[in-house]
Amino acid sequence: MSPRALLFVTVFNSILGLSVLFPILAPLGRSLDLSEVQIGSLSATYALMQFVLSPYWGRRSERVGRKPVILIGVLGFAAAFFLFGAVAHFGLRGALGPGPVFAGLLVARVIGGAFSSATLPTAQAYIADTTERADRTAGMALVGAAFGLGIVFGPAIGALLAGLSLLAPVYFSAGFALLNAVFVWLFLPDTTRRVLDAPKASAPALSGRVWPLLTVGFAVTLASVAMEQTVAFYYQDRLSLAPQQTARTVGAALVCYGVVAVLVQGFIVRRVRWSPLVLLRVGVPIALLGFVGLVLSKDFWSMTLALSIQGFGQGLALPGVSAALSLAVDDDEQGAVAGLSSSSSALGRMLGPLAGAGLYQLHPTYPYMFSAGLLGVVLVVLILGARRTLAPSR
Repeated sequence: MSPRALLFVTVFNSILGLSVLFPILAPLGRSLDLSEVQIGSLSATYALMQFVLSPYWGRRSERVGRKPVILIGVLGFAAAFFLFGAVAHFGLRGALGPGPVFAGLLVARVIGGAFSSATLPTAQAYIADTTERADRTAGMALVGAAFGLGIVFGPAIGALLAGLSLLAPVYFSAGFALLNAVFVWLFLPDTTRRVLDAPKASAPALSGRVWPLLTVGFAVTLASVAMEQTVAFYYQDRLSLAPQQTARTVGAALVCYGVVAVLVQGFIVRRVRWSPLVLLRVGVPIALLGFVGLVLSKDFWSMTLALSIQGFGQGLALPGVSAALSLAVDDDEQGAVAGLSSSSSALGRMLGPLAGAGLYQLHPTYPYMFSAGLLGVVLVVLILGARRTLAPSR
């Protein structure tokens, strides 16, 4: 098996461990007497740590190699999810009140975000190490396809395990992460190129050269996460579902979303070989259309169709951002720029839950109207922006 194929499995395993929680986080939080904003802040805290530490891990992987950093990320993820499950268990049994439960879950998310922030930027840098520049967009799409495949199976498994217990998916995530760590240790080869000296460009210097792309990536992620954080509430409230019904229904919808993402990134992007800028200019308006559809939908099928359309557009746009960033820098700067890319995405994942949950409390459709408007601004920038600024090449 090639190194890229092994990395695909590694990223898939990591995303699977996280995505099994998507259908159950909202009903679990409500069962623990947490508010929508508190539930959203758990995701925001996780993303905050990724925002802060992703650049560090990206630069660290330049010095010690990609494999050790990926392994640290996977093990930290496992430890954090075991802690999360233990705190929630005591909360459901009544041994802890809502205040201590929220504090304990917050600590678990801080730990998880701090260590899991090592995985994605290092995986992107690994792809850059093992692909030629002409194949960079297809290589980045491979990471996106692994992400999408994890989203396909994760919610389905989470919804299935939720029939046993709302905490069963949490413990599954922790256990699967430990298996993933064994897999990384035994089978993932490290890349031979390492930058033993300091990178030739610092993170601030890099961000000055690639900030337009970082901004676009932040906006696209923010729009998506504002939706992801509230979509379980949206299904539950609009369709009048019980907590475990919500987990199963949202799990089925996210499977559809994930299948679309896999097809787009695993097949379409790798075959059409469009430039990063073209991927963005096509993907952003399709994602915008999906958000508009969510605002207008009133039943399971129309909601899920709109969700899938948004996933189609997102599947085009995100590899476009990743590939453009990688192509904007030299080979010995890949770890640093991947860290900045993950940091900008993490900022979107940090603010997205807060914006989505806050807007949802005002009206259930406001998060999707916000996301559609944000992508409208991005689309104007992509249409009017100079190719040299938005799609740098070397």
